[in-house]
Amino acid sequence: MRWQRGRRDLIGPLSRLYPQAFESGLMDRLHALLERHWGERPADLRHLDMERDLNPDWFLSEDMVAYVFYIDRFAGQVRDVAGHIPYLADLGVTYAHLMPCLKPRPGQSDGGYAVMDYTEINPVLGSMADFQRLALQFRSAGISPCIDLVLNHTAKEHDWAVKARAGDPFYRAFYRIYDDPHTPEAFERTLTEVFPDQAPGNFTHYEDVGWVWTTFNEYQWDLNWENPEVFLSVLDIILFLANKGVEVFRLDAVAFMWKRMGTVCQNLPEVHDILQALVQASRVTAPAIIHKAEAIVAPGDLVPYLGQGRHTGREAQLAYHNSLMVQYWSALASRDTRLMTYVLSHHFPQSFRRASFATYIRCHDDIGWAITEEDAEAVGGITGPGHRRFLADYYAGRFPTSFARGADFQVNEETGDKRTNGSFASLAGLEDAVARDDAEAIDLAIERILMGHALIASFGGMPLIYMGDELGLTNDHSYMEDPALAEDGRWMQRPYMDWTRTAALDDGSPAARIHAGTRDILHRRKATPQLASDVPTEVIDVRHPGLFAFRRHADEGLLTGLFNFTESWQSIRVGAAQIDPSTEHLDLLTGEPLSLRGGQINLPPYGRIWAVRNG
Repeated sequence: MRWQRGRRDLIGPLSRLYPQAFESGLMDRLHALLERHWGERPADLRHLDMERDLNPDWFLSEDMVAYVFYIDRFAGQVRDVAGHIPYLADLGVTYAHLMPCLKPRPGQSDGGYAVMDYTEINPVLGSMADFQRLALQFRSAGISPCIDLVLNHTAKEHDWAVKARAGDPFYRAFYRIYDDPHTPEAFERTLTEVFPDQAPGNFTHYEDVGWVWTTFNEYQWDLNWENPEVFLSVLDIILFLANKGVEVFRLDAVAFMWKRMGTVCQNLPEVHDILQALVQASRVTAPAIIHKAEAIVAPGDLVPYLGQGRHTGREAQLAYHNSLMVQYWSALASRDTRLMTYVLSHHFPQSFRRASFATYIRCHDDIGWAITEEDAEAVGGITGPGHRRFLADYYAGRFPTSFARGADFQVNEETGDKRTNGSFASLAGLEDAVARDDAEAIDLAIERILMGHALIASFGGMPLIYMGDELGLTNDHSYMEDPALAEDGRWMQRPYMDWTRTAALDDGSPAARIHAGTRDILHRRKATPQLASDVPTEVIDVRHPGLFAFRRHADEGLLTGLFNFTESWQSIRVGAAQIDPSTEHLDLLTGEPLSLRGGQINLPPYGRIWAVRNG
């Protein structure tokens, strides 16, 4: 029955992507692949399949809270993670993203994103049997395990690439390999560079192979998604891992999968056909799983990854809300929310069909300052290049009065653009405040962090807490002492988990205060049906440059979120916040009645309110 249901959503994309193969029995081969994995699927996962087939919107619940961590930095090895499940459960976590854990190439591996075997766990971390046991323990605790699956490329040591290098024509066709430089040179005219400092250009020449497309690093060979054998082989991997207990796949680098001459080879329409086909095929065999698209792109390009037009309700179920993250940091530095209000109200729908955002403030990666000239002009008073330069300077600590301690990453000398590294706490001012032993500055940094957590827990989507952000862990510069990591400044924001701090969560320290505040926010979210991810989010312009506001329209009632992005008290008229002054309201973040004294709402420095009608 699931094949008959899914077949309708597979015919379109597969016939467009692979017309010749489609006419030559591609659907029959696909059906056989799905049936084989269904036959191998464990009984407990089949039970989960049935539960989620009956409740396909399970991941949109207000109960969902995600936690993201590197296994070695969080616990040591895969088998050690289970001992920390009670900590995660107490925090409110229902989704655990284990950062790259499949077997990487030896040496430099782009943080684990250069995979040489998708069917094995990194032996430094453990075995696939260890992972299966952990997945079962997670499920027993109501936590869905997520892993990374890199779709754009493999390590050059992957078996497919090894065979391609040996001259096997079947596997040579798995990659974008050219016999002479003419085609690569023609492509390069319109391509951009992802890592201009460490890996300039998009092709690598090997004497024994030819010119290989390598978007990211020399050791990461781009797959040729024009080949239907690549589609079938990757789907085979997805279903293999799903049968090992993976419930969520973070599909990495999806924007780059399709190539077309004369374009930047990002976000092309065929990418969305590939994703729909992968997602819908997976649902036939393993409807318990969902997919998250890792597409850190401009707002106009991001929305389609959650399904738009003919892909509505059929593509990825989750995508990163990169713009919310960028606009949080932009408004925090400028003390001005006008750009944030404009971008989030003009570029994003209020809700999606069976899909939503993953909302976050920081992650393992750098921050690219995605501020367009068009958005800057619409707001007025700033320019795109000027504001990007201001933000990079501010969060690197170069701007006067900056509270941040970050660092530049991948500086583009031609455009002047810079990306930024740094942990949540360090960018929010905690590292600097603690170093100066400034109690007032520490208080303000803590409030910035908690405001960020309250924002992602309520804006619309599933909030992601990056490991240690619930404790205020600051930058870790020890990576520079490791030759394998020293060239990648992103390791600055990937500190080891500090379990000594979790053992002293009643000592009044900044870590204890941040943890208590974060835990309280997440548990209050779970008790608030207005914060389910399928509830529409309406960004409202309150005409106050220091405040950001939105409304969540739910059957259970209206919730208004209001946030102060300045270090000063701010006041706003009740009417401007679109709150009915004739009705008593409750602030769900405090559990106290909302004071509407004098027709005004007063917010302390970095204050936040979740207002609902009381009764």
